[in-house]
Amino acid sequence: MKLTSILLFSSIALAQTVAIAQTAAPAKPHIAAKPTTGAAPGCVKMPPLSPKIPALPAGAPCAKAMYTLTPTLPATIVDTPPAMAAVVSQYLGIEPFSFSLAYIDTKVGTGALAAPHKWYSVLYTGYLQDGTVFDSSAKHPEMGPFVLQQGAHGVIPGWDTGFYGMRVGGKRRLFIPHQLAYGNRPQSGIPPNSDLVFDIELVNQSDKDPTPPKPPTPPAAAAPSAPASAAPPAPATAPPPVAAPASAAQPAAASAPPATAPAATPPKP
Repeated sequence: MKLTSILLFSSIALAQTVAIAQTAAPAKPHIAAKPTTGAAPGCVKMPPLSPKIPALPAGAPCAKAMYTLTPTLPATIVDTPPAMAAVVSQYLGIEPFSFSLAYIDTKVGTGALAAPHKWYSVLYTGYLQDGTVFDSSAKHPEMGPFVLQQGAHGVIPGWDTGFYGMRVGGKRRLFIPHQLAYGNRPQSGIPPNSDLVFDIELVNQSDKDPTPPKPPTPPAAAAPSAPASAAPPAPATAPPPVAAPASAAQPAAASAPPATAPAATPPKP
């Protein structure tokens, strides 16, 4: 009986303690995780895009950073208090900055994983942030998918490094900052310092360039061969060349002795 009373009292005391704790400590509001710009899983905040850019499929994941770069500043301020250094840095525009290559996988492929230094066959559409399509493989259907060799520096850095983690058959939207695109160099249809958006599809990858070889061009000697074969008949119908009368005059001179005598006489000046 005594043990039962002790256990009952303990249970009542524990219940009161829990009730007091629940009333004394109000529930904390839920705080959403802050977007991260690092490579860890998490969403990155993207600038608003034009409605001209096609909307992503329903249920598409958020944009993630494939990697983030923070370049080393070309100048370091010394011999000044930290507060003054911050003011000078801001005034001179030498504050540190970072930029990320972000992506959204809109379709996960089922083929082989994209491997380094392979030849990729890609379908693509490139947009400016205002929605302008500046290029697309659909504009060149006769050429088929665009072919590049990964790591060969034949394309912009955002492309050269933007296929990491993709599989053949996959589709991805790439958000490429201008530092990983064309920088301050204007291109056809692309103003300087333009951040770009690409929708890409990895159609295939191979160990060698899949581009069909161009048909061999005919030898250079083949072109003049036709006129050369036609050259012999031409003199038969054309007037005899200038040298022909000289050869024809010799038989005539041999048969007519009087004609040879004047020829032996040297011409007068």
